[in-house]
Amino acid sequence: MTTRTALVTGGTRGIGLGIAQALARDGWHLVLVGTRPNADVAPVLDDLAGAAAALPSPESRIPSPESSVPSPQSPVPSPQPRVRRPAYVAADLASRDARMQLLDELRELGPIHALVNNAGRAPRVRADVLEASEESFDELMRTNLQGPYFLTQAIARDMLERKREDPSFAASIVFITSVSATMASVNRGDYCISKAGLSMAARLFAARLASEGIPVFEVRPGVIATDMTARVKELYDRRIADGLIPEGRWGDPADVGQIVAALVRGDAPYATGTVINVDGGLSIPRL
Repeated sequence: MTTRTALVTGGTRGIGLGIAQALARDGWHLVLVGTRPNADVAPVLDDLAGAAAALPSPESRIPSPESSVPSPQSPVPSPQPRVRRPAYVAADLASRDARMQLLDELRELGPIHALVNNAGRAPRVRADVLEASEESFDELMRTNLQGPYFLTQAIARDMLERKREDPSFAASIVFITSVSATMASVNRGDYCISKAGLSMAARLFAARLASEGIPVFEVRPGVIATDMTARVKELYDRRIADGLIPEGRWGDPADVGQIVAALVRGDAPYATGTVINVDGGLSIPRL
């Protein structure tokens, strides 16, 4: 049995880190992509490696009830491989050249069984749609939409090739979008449009890959406590207190991580193309 490998973009902080932690606890080997220097993410990789090391040993995961103790003539189950230390690749996915370099490095790291498109950014300045700049629009489209779209295209091609060589090869893709894919925020229209486009990308890849046995899912986080939302904490503290979110709290990256772990584990069969809101009920239409 080979160790499954998950590629998580933006996986060293915020929602991406919550996803990486959940996958590490599930025994996945991780390849994380981000824009920070390697030295800055070393502590994160150490923590994730520690989570993997804390898993039960492969031998202890092999069932051993007395009724099924193998006879001397019976084959002994092969131990599962140990999970490796997470790999990290610094790459700005908004750049085509950086994506090509990432793909070259991935060939050295082995097959990707799960792709989690999480990397993205908020606008540097929140601006009314009547005042927003083309520069901001262009940056968010390249980072939040164009980068993951063409990364997925390349990874999906590789997944298909491997499945044709080995039909048992299991693969899946998850897009992390946002409730902003459908909920309008007039002071960050460029962000909303980028996430709406990414939502359609998830739908397109789900339709294309369904017959190939590669499920594609979209996860839409709501108001999640991360460094990206730290600058609007007071605003959303007040709005949550006023009833914005039915569950009455901020979301945590771990909330998203648990959902993604279940999806790539295969806990949602026959459900490709599904959209899952992880928002505490924020997107429920209410009077």
